[in-house]
Amino acid sequence: MADLITVEDPDDPRLHDYTGLTDVELRRTREPVEGLFIAEGEKVIRRAKDAGYEMRSMLLSAKWVDAMRDVIDELPAPVYAVSPELAEQVTGYHVHRGALASMQRTPLPTAAELLRTARRVVILESVNDHTNIGAIFRSAAALGMDAVLLSPDCADPLYRRSVKVSMGAVFSVPYARLTSWPRDLESVREAGFTLLALTPDEKARSLDEAAPHRMDRVALMLGAEGAGLSTQALVAADEWVRIPMSHGVDSLNVGAAAAVAFYAVATGRPTGQDGASPPAP
Repeated sequence: MADLITVEDPDDPRLHDYTGLTDVELRRTREPVEGLFIAEGEKVIRRAKDAGYEMRSMLLSAKWVDAMRDVIDELPAPVYAVSPELAEQVTGYHVHRGALASMQRTPLPTAAELLRTARRVVILESVNDHTNIGAIFRSAAALGMDAVLLSPDCADPLYRRSVKVSMGAVFSVPYARLTSWPRDLESVREAGFTLLALTPDEKARSLDEAAPHRMDRVALMLGAEGAGLSTQALVAADEWVRIPMSHGVDSLNVGAAAAVAFYAVATGRPTGQDGASPPAP
């Protein structure tokens, strides 16, 4: 059973894991080096725990102690009970969900390990917005993608904002970092995957025409918001694909585009084989 410890000093060194959570540059560097990440909110904390991550500690406002009692009773890690005001002093923001947990990171698998068993893979290039990373992982989990591969400069999926936006889906979709970009794309192709680059370019085939759901193994490539995929990544792809647009809209947010493309990769169009709408249930 965890110890429930009341803390009243915002400078207490036991709260070190939770200091300065709004300092993005600091946390980007510090968390991987110290081997931790922060889970925020009851659902996300439970999902991290259920995914097998070891808990280092919890930081709770008083009203969340009862809600998290079953988790507290199972933990060997300390649980710090603090006032909402002290939590804000420590973290740098108002902790709306009232519950934070510091979790221990685990070693990432290699891309080769993931590619051995996957059939539907996402490859992200330079996606450095944590909100987009979280949204993409949530869609990947919901729509049946098997793994995510990240270029070296992609944002950290375990950064607090990414974890929160994904609602813990970053714990259920395995991911790996590619170490040499774009050279490692060739190793994905050698593993039997067709590389599809998602782009609004008019030369790209529509996802309906490309029919990725009929392909044996697919790696869907997505680029950063605005810039899209680099020229090098586009050249390395086997085929360019696009989402048809209407009403003069030229593109979607990368998180929204990912969800549409994942559905096409996993299941194809929501129509019957003859192109008609499916019968009502």
